[in-house]
Amino acid sequence: MDRMLVVVFDNETKAYQGKQALQQLDAEGSISVYGYAVIAKNSDGRATVKQQGDDVGPISTLLGTSFGSLIGLLAGPAGMALGAAAGMAAGSSVDLDNLRIGSDFVDDVQKALSPKKVALVAEIEEDWITPVDTRMEAAGGTVYRRAISEVQDKVNEEDVAAMKADLAQLKAEHAKAQADRKAKLQAKINELDSKIEGQLQKAKDRRNEAQRKAQERVTVLKEKAAALKAS
Repeated sequence: MDRMLVVVFDNETKAYQGKQALQQLDAEGSISVYGYAVIAKNSDGRATVKQQGDDVGPISTLLGTSFGSLIGLLAGPAGMALGAAAGMAAGSSVDLDNLRIGSDFVDDVQKALSPKKVALVAEIEEDWITPVDTRMEAAGGTVYRRAISEVQDKVNEEDVAAMKADLAQLKAEHAKAQADRKAKLQAKINELDSKIEGQLQKAKDRRNEAQRKAQERVTVLKEKAAALKAS
């Protein structure tokens, strides 16, 4: 199951020990790591991305937008550069539509990531939680995880359907309106039409991203299988 993993540690040393343990689990075939980052919360409450994964296979160059959004939320402006590498437009705000893990999970992690704490954030695939929990707890980490959901796609479909209904109503009113009212209604129609196109484009982008990630994951698994066969 694809999951977002956040492990909170008391210091950077322990966080890097946790990162190494995560990489070992990946090398052993217990899990698959698709991307990771180490985030430190400074004493003044600001967060800094200390390290991002570049050595976990080809998938690390194509991190999912959900991962980038989570980094952006936890690290703020300091994490936006990493978010951009994960498919977000440079300088843009965090797109909550791409998070797909629930605001309650983010709230729990943000509370745990208090000043002077360090978090290991990773997007992983795991069949059972014991291997990760055992290694992370041994390194002194507190584990938070959440399955990456596809529910947002359904929510977006319902949003688009609602907007299309509003658009139809506006067009009906526009057809019957007096000349002095038509311009205002047309402006609303244009604005709503742009929003609908934006939502449809986001949905298309997410589908394309999912397909690319699936292809990359197949490559990762094949390379692991070949490495095990050769060893």
